[in-house]
Amino acid sequence: MNRKIVAAAAAALTGAGLVTAIALTPSASAGQNVPAADQARSEIVAALARDLKISPDQAKNRLDGEQKAARADSDLKSRLGSSYAGSWLDAAGTTLTVAVTDAALEGVVRAAGATPKTVARSAAQLDAAKLSLDAKGTAAPKTVPGWYVDATTNSIVVLANAGGEAAAKSWATAAGVGADAVRVETSAESPVPLIDVIGGNAYTFGSGRCSIGFSVEGGFVTAGHCGTTGTRTSNPSGSVAGSSFPGNDYGWVRVDAGNTPRPLVNRYPGTVPVAGSQEAAIGASVCRSGSTTGWHCGTIQQKNASVNYPQGTVSGLTRTNACAEPGDSGGSWLAGDQAQGVTSGGSGNCSSGGTFYFQPISEILSVYNLRLVTSGSNPPSSTTPTTTTSNNPPGGTWAAGTTYAVGATVTYGGATYRALQGHTAQAGWEPPNVPALWARA
Repeated sequence: MNRKIVAAAAAALTGAGLVTAIALTPSASAGQNVPAADQARSEIVAALARDLKISPDQAKNRLDGEQKAARADSDLKSRLGSSYAGSWLDAAGTTLTVAVTDAALEGVVRAAGATPKTVARSAAQLDAAKLSLDAKGTAAPKTVPGWYVDATTNSIVVLANAGGEAAAKSWATAAGVGADAVRVETSAESPVPLIDVIGGNAYTFGSGRCSIGFSVEGGFVTAGHCGTTGTRTSNPSGSVAGSSFPGNDYGWVRVDAGNTPRPLVNRYPGTVPVAGSQEAAIGASVCRSGSTTGWHCGTIQQKNASVNYPQGTVSGLTRTNACAEPGDSGGSWLAGDQAQGVTSGGSGNCSSGGTFYFQPISEILSVYNLRLVTSGSNPPSSTTPTTTTSNNPPGGTWAAGTTYAVGATVTYGGATYRALQGHTAQAGWEPPNVPALWARA
């Protein structure tokens, strides 16, 4: 795992510190001259307003404030160094809190417009404690679905299914983490990897089907549980060039000639451009794309979470409440137009809600030395141009490149199908192949 391994021992979880609350007044947007970017922002605002149950103006202000928060957090993290103890946004997304552990830095904090508050542990100390739990992940009770660093309470949270709280606490103690640094929370989570139906933009491998996360030069990133290294893929055709699962949940596919990576994410319908990969703060809004459930939004709850899947423990995930279901696996997570990660798994669904996790993209890019394809870049095309056809298939009216609304009907292969989701058809998404999009009438 390409993570910063903290040398501080779990036993060193002591000391006093400060928390800083930075008020974020939405700043005037510099604006963009590209109509497509304006349209994408409008679509993101609409999705946030719908899923967070706020007005469009509140959604716009939230996005502006979160962009300012990301810049402020990045600056303070660099300036505070080892005293940095994590950060998060409040429920409204208007106040950024940055925790520090050195009272002597109060002046630096106040100069940034912050209000100090004392905490006990630095981010490095919390990460060291969690690393101790990660090392004992294989010994975690089956009633423990996961654990994570909770910056808001300056502690490590161990989740436990009802009745398993005592076993969870004993396991954490046996791992060498002090009781004062651990909180056991009862949870109904039962996470599993999301696989076997199409996600964002579909690709297949063997008898399975997953989703494209983000385009990188030469291919795309996705979830690690969506195929081992060397596995051949179709639509787009290529080979899994790297994969890590469990432990991590990331991989990337090197596509064959004839496939051109684009800086876009499917919004079902329409697309959203990808402009970069600035990491969003805890509490920030985030949206994800997947063909099972379409485009859904929520907020980032915690970072550096470990999840105990049936196949093994995966660490370093980001925990959210943006819903997903089987088939959304590997799909894209965005904060505004900034790439955040790819869908790993979760517990729950889009009817009852739940908790869902994504693998941060920064680690994927770093491990495989990949370069994200963004709306400001011009990646080289593959040697053979991608070709599409608008001809109807024999005996049918379905056609790739056509946008279909919910309820639209087409014929294909002598049968009639009804659209279950609005989408723009692509080669490989023929009605019999994608039951998430089409139902036989």
